[in-house]
Amino acid sequence: MAFKRSCARIQFLLLKLARSAFLSIIDENFEPKLGRTKASRAKGSKRYLGIVVAAARKAGGRAAIRSSRFDGSRIGRGSGSGRLLRRDGHSTTRSRRVVVKTRLVRLSGKGRGAALAHLRYIQRDGVTREGEPGRLYSSNDDVADGKAFLENCNEDRHQFRFIVAPEDGDQFTELRPFVRRLMTQMEEDLATRLDWVAVDHFNTGHPHTHVILRGKDDRGRNLVIARDYIAHGLRERACQIATLDLGPRTDLEIESRLRHDLGEERLTSTDRQLIRDADRLRIVAAGAPDPFNSALRAGRLQKLERLGLAQDLGSGRWRLADGLEATLRGMGERGDIVRTLQRALTARGIDRPPADRVIHQPGEISGLVGRVVHRGLADELHDRHYLIVDGVDGRTHYLDIGKGEAVEPLPEGAIVRVAPRPSGPRQVDRTIAEIASANDGSYSIEAHLRFEPQASEAFAGTHVRRLEAIRQTMRSVDRAPDGSWVIEPDHLERVEEFEARQRRDRPVSIETLSPVPLAQLACADAATWLDRELVAETRQPLRDAGFGREVRTAQAARGQWLVAQGLADVIHGTVRCRAGFIDTLRRRELVRVAGPLSSQLGLDFVESQPGNRIDGTLRGPIEMVSGRHALIERSRDFTLVPWRSVLDRHVGKTVSGILRGDRTNWTLGPSRSGPSIS
Repeated sequence: MAFKRSCARIQFLLLKLARSAFLSIIDENFEPKLGRTKASRAKGSKRYLGIVVAAARKAGGRAAIRSSRFDGSRIGRGSGSGRLLRRDGHSTTRSRRVVVKTRLVRLSGKGRGAALAHLRYIQRDGVTREGEPGRLYSSNDDVADGKAFLENCNEDRHQFRFIVAPEDGDQFTELRPFVRRLMTQMEEDLATRLDWVAVDHFNTGHPHTHVILRGKDDRGRNLVIARDYIAHGLRERACQIATLDLGPRTDLEIESRLRHDLGEERLTSTDRQLIRDADRLRIVAAGAPDPFNSALRAGRLQKLERLGLAQDLGSGRWRLADGLEATLRGMGERGDIVRTLQRALTARGIDRPPADRVIHQPGEISGLVGRVVHRGLADELHDRHYLIVDGVDGRTHYLDIGKGEAVEPLPEGAIVRVAPRPSGPRQVDRTIAEIASANDGSYSIEAHLRFEPQASEAFAGTHVRRLEAIRQTMRSVDRAPDGSWVIEPDHLERVEEFEARQRRDRPVSIETLSPVPLAQLACADAATWLDRELVAETRQPLRDAGFGREVRTAQAARGQWLVAQGLADVIHGTVRCRAGFIDTLRRRELVRVAGPLSSQLGLDFVESQPGNRIDGTLRGPIEMVSGRHALIERSRDFTLVPWRSVLDRHVGKTVSGILRGDRTNWTLGPSRSGPSIS
């Protein structure tokens, strides 16, 4: 005991002596010289850092320094959690799996209108288990106010959209508690409170949740989430919570899932394993270390052989087809489309044989007239929509119509014409290039009028709007300070890129022929699509089956109604319409609709005649049987003229135009010299 006390005493004295020496060095203003030692400066000597790294490697450490290019993946909140979960993730073969898809959406320009449309669409009818509209909720409210949420987003630069789909989502009574726990965990990982709303969907085979997250943190700054967390961290957190809620997957569940995938005509986990195990010649062995996986692989390979996607080489060796993964993904998507078609037709009591159901690839449609059966989301993350049309050719068509924000709302039952979007440069682009080539690479309205003296200023303005659309989308043309446009020699190639991008967003053009269903057209006291078809030089061919047969019946009934109204005659058993009957019907509807509007506005209605100039304030659209019309209010009266989509952004503003038949050449803004819309 005395020896231990002596050792402690000596240790204390040594520490005291070292402290005194250190303080004396400080008192003498000691200035260390930074740099390499003399020994390190000797030829062939190693740097001190290199010695440390070499020692760490020899000791088995992970201190090796690697040169890597900065990619920004660690910028933002949650970078630490994202890296940790990516490296040490808890997802194992027994963990519950969750698919999390993320999209960042900019809110500038059309983004705010698209955000409103997206919020409305995810709350559409038929997404709950009971077939009711979706219920919006938040972290604290079971019924959230979507309008208030969007108002809070007015100053946001962006927002995040998530789709969270647990693989075993059908085992949850409701997804709301799961999503709230996930978002609470996300708040902890990102070290900020989050403002979000969500809607649960049970209208597909895989229950899922749409989450919309504001792009602001709790201090009002832009919310930036690290790429590692977006790509890995959020999914790992969702898997952890699902595993805690439902328990780890049992051997029976895993084997049942794998057996179920044997006969699927889509990409499965067994297919992915086969692709990973294949050599460069795409040859893979059917055997596996355990009997169950061997039987599983052999059964799946036999299914692929029946699909023409694998070849038996004998001795347990198989050759996989080239592009197997892409082919199986396509088959899975087609299977989903077939089921979507079947559900839509069954829900509406439409009976069409499988041979009369056509699935169009983007851009494959050659021209189609029919009624809208259903419009839905083909890709809910990227807001790509599909349209099901019951055509006058007696067949039902499924087609991709692109981004939802690029297509106006289409009520079910409306009659539409779908055509492929024009590809390649237009005549307006060639004219711009030609004028710029003759004007030292510059285009302006003045240069256009000098080049084509017979052209009007309004016609030249259409070329300016074309350049403005390309500039806003592609930034491939520039406007000079004097208002002219700088046109590069490769302008037409740049236009080709612009059109390709436009076709990706909107592969088809859709014209609404009748906003009301066919059943209401036979006796409608208005100019209808049936009337225009009766006098058309080239009528739409009608098949005596499906919707084509219904249109034939409606045309016959319409003819009898026109005869009863004195607008048509029966000559030798054929209905012949009288001249000007369409104008008569159009005027009837205008007067009938204008009556209540006149009482509501306290203004007289004045019918606009072709060639008349229209000036006034655009109050908004008026839905009519003959189509949508614009209400133009003036100081003492108002008028109704055919609506055009270009007016959407000018409600409440002063407009001016000239009525030319069914179209109006608009000048938008208070000045008549402003840009016109032909």
